[in-house]
Amino acid sequence: MWLKAFHLVFMVTWFAGLFYLPRLFVYHAMAEDETGKERFKIMERKLFYGIMTPGMILTFVFGVWMLASYAWDIYARQGWLHAKLALLAGLVIYHLACGKWLLDFKHDRNRHGHVFYRWINEIPVLFLFAIVILATVKPF
Repeated sequence: MWLKAFHLVFMVTWFAGLFYLPRLFVYHAMAEDETGKERFKIMERKLFYGIMTPGMILTFVFGVWMLASYAWDIYARQGWLHAKLALLAGLVIYHLACGKWLLDFKHDRNRHGHVFYRWINEIPVLFLFAIVILATVKPF
């Protein structure tokens, strides 16, 4: 149960960043003064590299550890686990896209407006619902 507890703690940490970083992008895209833009660059960098990425890595470390320790033998042939792993792959792609947008802002190459980031900000909600339902209900 310790592995599951740490897996969930770091998953929540990762998702906190996935929810907040695109919101920072919204405000950054709306910022007009250089001081504000520089402040957002610092906040975005610290969130991505200091919270989100370590949260993602540790979520995977404890998830793989759980699978290797006891869950793989039990769940290897169950479709919900394969669906969850596929969703996690999509979530990693979203995470990497956030990293690309972060670099675009860092180098003053942002090409998107605040409305784009408002829509992008909703994507992790869909992943969260689907992953939590798959992991708890195990519908397949």
